[in-house]
Amino acid sequence: QVQLVESGGGLVQAGGSLRLSCVASGRTFSSYTMAWFRQAPGKEREFVAAFSRTGGSTFYEDSVKGRFTMSRDNAKNMVYLQMNSLKPEDTAVYYCAARTTSGNYRTPLLYAYWGQGTQVTVSS
Repeated sequence: QVQLVESGGGLVQAGGSLRLSCVASGRTFSSYTMAWFRQAPGKEREFVAAFSRTGGSTFYEDSVKGRFTMSRDNAKNMVYLQMNSLKPEDTAVYYCAARTTSGNYRTPLLYAYWGQGTQVTVSS
């Protein structure tokens, strides 16, 4: 089992940047597929980015490609989401998620572990 804690959210103007962090407990962090999701008010939780267990592949939602970069540091049990050129439509609660199962990276139901979320607000 793993526990996840996000940090780094806040209020930023459009065009600005934020870096989200997620620290994971547990000794087998490297065996988890890690992902970021977000949920805006009144909307379903949506996929943002995922990093494979091997670290060989990273997947992004189309609207964040070229602006967001996900990385992981297995030695520190950390994953990060660097968000640049932020837009008002990026406003949401951002969640870190983990799983050991295989399947579509974009499906929230396949992730067994979730953080509490961190609020990102982008003003226009």
